[in-house]
Amino acid sequence: MSLPLRRVVIVDDHEIFRAGLRAGLGPTIQVVGEAGSVEEAIPLIADLEPDVVLLDVHLPDGGGQTVIAPVHATRPAVKFLALSVSDAADDVVATIRAGARGYVTKSIGPTELTDSIHRIADGDAVFSPWLAGFVLDAFSGDDPSGGPSGSGDPELDQLTAREQEVLLLLARGYTYKEIAARLVVSVKTVESHVSNVLRKLQLSNRNELTRWAARRRMI
Repeated sequence: MSLPLRRVVIVDDHEIFRAGLRAGLGPTIQVVGEAGSVEEAIPLIADLEPDVVLLDVHLPDGGGQTVIAPVHATRPAVKFLALSVSDAADDVVATIRAGARGYVTKSIGPTELTDSIHRIADGDAVFSPWLAGFVLDAFSGDDPSGGPSGSGDPELDQLTAREQEVLLLLARGYTYKEIAARLVVSVKTVESHVSNVLRKLQLSNRNELTRWAARRRMI
């Protein structure tokens, strides 16, 4: 089945990087506009109403997350995917709380980025795997600096940090093999983590786990 054409706006202050993106994205992605600042981005996105905005989190006139709220106020259907060199907890949490549907780093390959755009447009959420803990923090209220505060959810607090990463990836539809590759562990290790997660949460299967995560707005 062929993928639909997705209309995208790129918001990044580096013109050379934007040119590289345009050249590297697949034929199912149409770049309909570009902006290099918050001031340029907000009216451009509102006018073009793209499916997805690729958003840098650091712009000359403010944080990229300051683009999201004013756009969503008038164009709630527009989805944002943060694309940044930063993997700092503060940047990830601020961007997700602002309303972005995903956060990936600029080390991502063009094929994976194209796939991520389609997934975001379809309503999925996409994150670089090593950022999964920060994403859980954003939804659960943990201290992203690594402090001792819990999530406030006794069930979630039963899980180790790695088990929470596996839970999040599994709930977002990744296969055991994909999770193993992303976390650089064996499939057998992933299976062990999944077994522990299901046991601790008293769930029977993946479908129940996905519903459990959805109720907590993790996906």
